[in-house]
Amino acid sequence: MASILIVDDELSMREFLEILLANEGFEVSSAANGEEACSIIEKKKFDLVITDIRMDDVDGIDVLRKAKEVNSNTEVIIISAYATTNKAVEAMEGGAYDFIPKPFKVDEFKTIIREALHKKTISVDEIKEETIEGYHFGCLIGDSPEMKIVYDLIRRVAKTKTNILISSESGTGKELVAKAIHGESQRMDKPFVVINCAGIPETLIESELFGYKKGAFTGAGTDKVGLFEAADKGTVFFDEIGELSPAIQVKLLRVIQEKTFTRIGETGERKVDVRFISATNKNLEKEVIEGRFREDLFFRINVINIPIPPLRERKADLTLLARHFLQKYSKESGKDIKKMSTYALDILSRYSFPGNVRELENIIERSVALETSNIVLPQSLTLSNFKKNKAMEDRRHTDIGPQGIELDEIMAKIEKDYILKAMEIAHGSKQKAAELLGLSGRSMRYRMEKLGL
Repeated sequence: MASILIVDDELSMREFLEILLANEGFEVSSAANGEEACSIIEKKKFDLVITDIRMDDVDGIDVLRKAKEVNSNTEVIIISAYATTNKAVEAMEGGAYDFIPKPFKVDEFKTIIREALHKKTISVDEIKEETIEGYHFGCLIGDSPEMKIVYDLIRRVAKTKTNILISSESGTGKELVAKAIHGESQRMDKPFVVINCAGIPETLIESELFGYKKGAFTGAGTDKVGLFEAADKGTVFFDEIGELSPAIQVKLLRVIQEKTFTRIGETGERKVDVRFISATNKNLEKEVIEGRFREDLFFRINVINIPIPPLRERKADLTLLARHFLQKYSKESGKDIKKMSTYALDILSRYSFPGNVRELENIIERSVALETSNIVLPQSLTLSNFKKNKAMEDRRHTDIGPQGIELDEIMAKIEKDYILKAMEIAHGSKQKAAELLGLSGRSMRYRMEKLGL
């Protein structure tokens, strides 16, 4: 069981990470400031330290140095809502495994933690064994004709300053494509800042994007650097840009056009040099026609469009991806599972993967956890039959008797049944359940609250 130290002066963040990582099976300790963390590190050996960077007196860089001084094998992940280029470079030069700006996606954060711990224990021979036969481009995997078209587009646009829109269904790897573009560009050593448009509350998104001046509003106790400023000279990735409200769309348009913005509470403009990459699982042209997305913003972000094929249209990559995830989770779980059985691969090849590559990864992770032999057998695969159930439910009885019906009650019951089924399939993850239902995270939360779930 890996031991992890959490260092953050915000109690809510410490408690959140403690619960999250304890539920993942890690041995978790915590410190309320950098000085306390350094004292703990001197007394106890940790596999991983996760520290905020901005703390009084002893900051995250100091904690990083102390951790590496005591045990050079300790991996360190630095998190911060105040990410700057200089601090990120200093952290990476100091031996940090990663530098993650807040807010972060929980699933991706857990993946980074697993990868950091995996890197700590892996040997040179194991690295050689991990090599998958097939084509890799950055973190993207696949040698199908469909993916080779994507790779070619990435190479051709990476060196330009052109704004790019990545369009595809959920779970296809839009952020990995954006990272590949950034990694091939001249900005590769500069920040790559992800803005989760569906994950930031409407009331906070403006302050997160633009930052604010001390005293600009109640609770603004210090100046805050916004995400645009944090990404200066680098790349900004708008994940699910179609979720932005009309009011924020107007302000974003000005940043893209003028490369300037104003912090909340200030009057002067600040210049920023960033490359904009956006992603959506919506049909933005339809959103424009129906008045939910600004036409002028659409044309600004969609200079070059990169469509990512869903997994059902690139089945030639299925075996390559399955073997990659099998090796990943076999090593993480400490199991010696060598391969997928031909029968199991055949079953996967006939599945539609509504959740795309992300769903395949979840299926393989579960199969590794359930498998007791050294080969993945069909009985270890857990495939969603949600769409089949949905089609059957669509044919439900619709007669209306002479006394009429209570349509609102019936519709609420149907909605509740679908949400509960989706939550069951997604193992309690609201985000994954929302994706199964074709809803935004905000819409999912509203519906669950309305139904008392």
